[in-house]
Order: sequence, then C-alpha cells, then structure tokens
Amino acid sequence: MYVPTHFAPVDADVRALLDRPGAAELVTAGPAGLEATLLPWVHDPERGALLGHVARNNDHWTRADGQPGLVIVRGPDSYISPGWYASKAEHGRVVPTWNYVTAHVHGTVTVHDDPAWVDDVVRRLTDLHEAGRAPAWSVDDAPERFVAGQLRAIVGIELRIERVDAKLKLSQNRPAADVDGVITGLRADGDEAGARAVEEHRPRR
Repeated sequence: MYVPTHFAPVDADVRALLDRPGAAELVTAGPAGLEATLLPWVHDPERGALLGHVARNNDHWTRADGQPGLVIVRGPDSYISPGWYASKAEHGRVVPTWNYVTAHVHGTVTVHDDPAWVDDVVRRLTDLHEAGRAPAWSVDDAPERFVAGQLRAIVGIELRIERVDAKLKLSQNRPAADVDGVITGLRADGDEAGARAVEEHRPRR
C-alpha cells in the first residue's frame, strides 16, 4: 500500500480500526484466480487474529484453508469537493479528492469446521454489535435447537495476522483553513463520520 508520511497512522489508529472492523472483504487466490467474500469479523488481539464465519454453501472456504489471505478493512470514506477549500478563493489550484481510512490485513487463513468454535465467534460478534442497544439481543434469546441448526450452516474463518498496512487519508496535507472547510462541508452533506474522522486526525500545528 502506498502511504505518504502525512497519511501514516499510529498504532492506536490501527487498533481502533481493527477493534470494530464490521464487514470486510476476505481475498484469497484459488485455482481460478482471486476470490473475495464479504464477511463479519471480530478482532482477537490475544490470538493476533481476525475471526469470522462464512456460509457453508459458499465454497470459498474449501479453497482458503491454509492459504495466504488479505482482509480489507474500511473506515469512513468521503468525496472531498475543492469548493470547500479556502485555497480555492486564494489561487484556484485545487482539485477534488477522496478521503478514506483503510487497513490491509495480511495473514494465513485457517478454517474451523467446529460448532463450538463457531458458536464462540457468533457470540462475540453479537456482543460487539449489540453493545449499547436497549434491550441488547443475545444468542440465548433464540431457541437452542434453532441456534444449533444455524451454526451447522456456517463455517469458522480465522486470519492469523502477519502484517497490517494501514492508511488514514483525511486531509492532513491541507492547510488548516482548508481542513476547516472540509469539516464544514462534510457536515453540511450529512457525513458526520467523515467530518469527525478529519477533525480527530487534523494536524496539530
């Protein structure tokens, strides 16, 4: 990944992105070329891994076990209008761009065709995404036999992390007045997540 110095994240930025990865693409190489599947993930820092699951009927997992894999994790991304820059009025030498947060997580894929392992991952994913909801849904709210049947229909996926390449392109290379304009413009567009990301990572001059 191409990462100019001003877009390079600190370790805390990477950890924050991995701790709430949402759904992200798992990419592996198979006999017919590259394959990609969008999966939900939970970060397990103690194992140094991303944990997820895939539908048993999706045979991607049968070719991924033991193979190098790439999980593409994304944070906020936003179109940036040059009309938001104070620089536009000063000299006009401005162009559109795109802000984004991403991490390319490289590692080795392990398949877990084990209901107990999958049950643990499903519970962890549920707890992660139900946190803060009132009332929060729990796996135990569903009938036990129903849950057992659902678990048989999915297979566990683990990506043991070997390298993370990450980039936070959030207008850090722009003058302070341009950054102010980006934040205001994004909020006017209703993109609060994008505005907050720019605000949190603006250079402290």
